Order: sequence, then structure tokens, then C-alpha cells
Amino acid sequence: MRLLKLVPDNTNIDFMSVRNIALVLSILITAASIALVFTRGLNLGVDFVGGQLVRVTFVQPPQLDTLRDQVDSLGRGEASLQEFGAPNVIAIRMPLPEGGEEAASRTATQVRDLITSHYTGARIDAVETVSGKVSNELFRSGSLAVALAMIGIAIYIWIRFEWQFGIGALVTLFHDVWMTLGFFSLTQLEFNLNVIAAILTIVGYSLNDTVVIYDRIRENLRKYRKMEIVPLLNLSLNETLSRTMVTSISIMLALLALLILGPDVIFGLTIAIFIGIFVGTYSSIYISSPILVWLKVSSDSFMPRDPVSRASGPRNEDFGARV
Repeated sequence: MRLLKLVPDNTNIDFMSVRNIALVLSILITAASIALVFTRGLNLGVDFVGGQLVRVTFVQPPQLDTLRDQVDSLGRGEASLQEFGAPNVIAIRMPLPEGGEEAASRTATQVRDLITSHYTGARIDAVETVSGKVSNELFRSGSLAVALAMIGIAIYIWIRFEWQFGIGALVTLFHDVWMTLGFFSLTQLEFNLNVIAAILTIVGYSLNDTVVIYDRIRENLRKYRKMEIVPLLNLSLNETLSRTMVTSISIMLALLALLILGPDVIFGLTIAIFIGIFVGTYSSIYISSPILVWLKVSSDSFMPRDPVSRASGPRNEDFGARV
């Protein structure tokens, strides 16, 4: 019985022939993602902006305008409503009331009583309360964690390989992170601590995939010293293609099952990792490798130079030979 192979043996795909097209496409999409984040912004969750979040599952999808007016009538500030994974699951977000935990508890009780009295069969799934101080600390800590992870990875690649590889890894990670942020800005899915965890997971996966390809490139640079860099990169990518595709497809199939069957509470985490794995696989081939060409890496870039020949002149051995 023959084993199923996703990638045939001895593939010879010319990845580098479209590297310039891939570069332009990546620059455009990354620039659009950055513009989206700075203009449209992210739909920050309670973890980052503070306040109260009540998640309710209704028997039938409610009229959002009516529900908003009902919640606003409590006098606890303007409420923001958003579907949470399904039309009948609504996240009700309200400003944090003054008075500390007691006031927050009273507000949650009022919302619960309001929902149960007006909507038969409605279920309160979760009530979250985060203070403004804690939310600011969480946002700073999450952003710092992502930044330090990217810098640390770039330094690691620099030490293990060469500075060109470190720059390639950093550019790849920058590309993957901003693509994910752009997706969340475009879709306005809730951006919370789960998504920060997903971004750190994406950074780790992208590093793993990039290191495997870089290690094969370095090995081939030593093995084929007379080969041009573009054919050598194509060879390295084809040699690692089976491993890259099997790993990526296996993870994406598991994530797809979670997206379809998994609970709503981890939807943001799952979709972020799914997008990140897809983008990370693309960038490992069309960003991290072609950047070595643009940084002028060649087959003899890392070979030790020949020792400087001694100054010309008679040697003692010559004098001995002449006597």
C-alpha cells in the first residue's frame, strides 16, 4: 500500500521567478494593513479598554436597536452591542461604572434581570469586568511581549546564522504580525488577550519554519560553492517543501475543525492562528528567502578568506638550498 504524499519527491518549482511580484504584493498588503490599523483601528476587547462585557445567548436574534435602548435605559452609560460568532449571541459592552466592584456587580445584576425579563429563554454566558488601570497594563504588557519576542528572535537568527538571515527573519515576522493585525482591523473581530497569545504563537511558528529553510540554505551554501544564489534558494525551498506543506496543512486542518466546531470563546484565538499559519507559510517561501538575494548573499559570502600571503623576499629555506 503506497503512502499518500502531499508533495511529490524531487520537486523542481522555480519559486524565485516570481519573487519580485510577491514582494510588490506583500508590500501593498502590509501597507494596507498598517493603514487600516491606524485609520480604522482595532476592536479592542474589555481586556484592553476596560469596562464591563456581558455575553448573552438569545433563543432568537434580537433587534439590536431595541436591545441597546433597553440597556441604555439603566443609566449606566452608552452600551455597545456586537454579534459574537452567531446572530443570536450578543456581546453587550458598557463603560465601567463608578463605585468599584460593588457598582460593577449591581450593573451586571441589572443587565441580567433586564435580559431575563424581556427575553424568555435568554442565557447569560459570561460577565467580565476590567478596570481602566488593569486594561492599560495588559495592553502595554501584550505589546511589549510581541516586540521583545520579535527582537529576540532576530538576534537569535543573527547569532546562529549571519546578519542577513537575522534581517530576513525580522522582516518576515513584521510581515506576518501586520497581516494578522490588518485582518482583525478589516473584520473588526474583537482583539483581546487571546489574540495576543495567538500572535506570539504565530511568531514562534514562523520562526520554526524560517529556521528550517535557513538551515538548509546554509547547508547548501557550503555544499554547492559554485552554484548561483537563485538556483541554490530554489533547491533549498524544494528540498524543504514537503516538510513545510505537511506541517502547515496538518495544523490548518486542526484549526479549521476548531473554527467550525469549537466554542465561541476561542474563536478569535483560532482564526488568528489560522490566518497566521497561512501567511507564515507564504512568507517563509517568498519573504525570508528572496530577501537574501536582495541583501547580496552569494555562495562565497560566508567562506573564510585566504590568508594574506607573506611579503615577497628570500626565505631561510632558500638560502639553505643554495649553499
